[in-house]
Amino acid sequence: MVTPAPAAPTLADLIHAEADRFVAEHLRALALSRQAAEVWRGGAPMHWMTDWASPCPVFAAQGVGAQVTDVDGRLYDDFCLADTPAMFGHGQEAVARAVADQARRGTGFMLPTASAVIVGRLLAERFGLPLWQMATTASDANRAAIRWARAVTERPVILVFDGCYHGMVDDAFVTLKNGAPAMKPGLLGQVHDLTATTRVVPFNDPEALAAALAPGDVAAVLAEPAMTNCGMILPQPGFLESLRDLTRRAGTLLIIDETHTISTAPGGYAHAQGLAPDMLVIGKAIAGGVPAAVWGVSAELSERMDAAAARVGPGQSGIGTTLSGNALAIAAMRAMLSEVMTDAAYARMLAGAERLMTGLRGVIARRGLPWSVVHVGARVELVFAPSPPKNAAAMREALDAQLLHALHLWLINRGVMIAPFHTMMLVSPVTEDAAVDRLVAAVDGFAGALEGIAA
Repeated sequence: MVTPAPAAPTLADLIHAEADRFVAEHLRALALSRQAAEVWRGGAPMHWMTDWASPCPVFAAQGVGAQVTDVDGRLYDDFCLADTPAMFGHGQEAVARAVADQARRGTGFMLPTASAVIVGRLLAERFGLPLWQMATTASDANRAAIRWARAVTERPVILVFDGCYHGMVDDAFVTLKNGAPAMKPGLLGQVHDLTATTRVVPFNDPEALAAALAPGDVAAVLAEPAMTNCGMILPQPGFLESLRDLTRRAGTLLIIDETHTISTAPGGYAHAQGLAPDMLVIGKAIAGGVPAAVWGVSAELSERMDAAAARVGPGQSGIGTTLSGNALAIAAMRAMLSEVMTDAAYARMLAGAERLMTGLRGVIARRGLPWSVVHVGARVELVFAPSPPKNAAAMREALDAQLLHALHLWLINRGVMIAPFHTMMLVSPVTEDAAVDRLVAAVDGFAGALEGIAA
């Protein structure tokens, strides 16, 4: 009797084995996770803290530089960096000093401080727009920008790109389904049909963009200059120039959300490329993790905003919150802009990202993998497709959920963290070359493990 050969392991087997390893090495985290489930809806202060591939969240004890230590005493090279707020490294001394000093003198007064003038000047010098306002999050800033765009243009429609994410902004939760606009699945509690006032087109499609702007009812296009939230999608040559030209011709404002693409250069992607948006939104990293965002406007748009406000008259605008522009956030932002977000810091980040891209592409070449690598400044992404997708529809086809789950869990078990959403990796100025090499080695190990997996 011939004994049948053992079946080849599957990807599900690999995930199961890695989950068992995680459980054995994270007993404290498992205990805390059970306790957290008793007091936090969904098991954590924010539901996305449980979106990691691990059987329970890693519970952080502290972050220093580009590394995080968890409650089980395990050390991780951190390429997630809080999904950007810690882009320049955890525990920045300049920010810690500024925040501690301001906290002793008061965290907020509903009054400006002298530092606010300095921060405003630094923002104008760095990003090229003269006038600014603060918000608490980029979601708030995007909402304010949309409201002002509608008020100024007296038009109802906002245009976004398929696959976008601009925070908790209802207007942006519209996608293309079989080529037709539809509200995103999972959008809870929305009673209005967002497709009535939000138009959506594919990224990198100037013809579709021109057709969507043609009716003359679009107040603003809200866009990242490179899409980063559905997998990284880079603009094709000439697309951003077409975007700027078409919006100007249509009398439509251009709002650029640089919350992620601030990784490109000290002044962000738009400034580096001379895109000249009407409004610019920056969140997350701008205050080193202290909740804050800013949005800037051109002088011409500011005059139109004044006119729109005069038409409405005094009263509650509904734009802004009490905590926005607080003294603590201003202090943190001043430290970031003047001491942390320096040209030298960006040079180190970009060099580290180049090392990471070279390493990952080497793994792909050596193992003959049908994968590719894309980047925006210090932000790098591994894509499970032989060439980088040009729009969200193509990217969705490349996002293999089970493969992503396996990769994320494999990396966590080897002391490496990347953003839990797709495969975004962020390099900080304090990320060491050895950490980059460890990430590349871990991806190489994962690719090797896949070679024995049943198709």
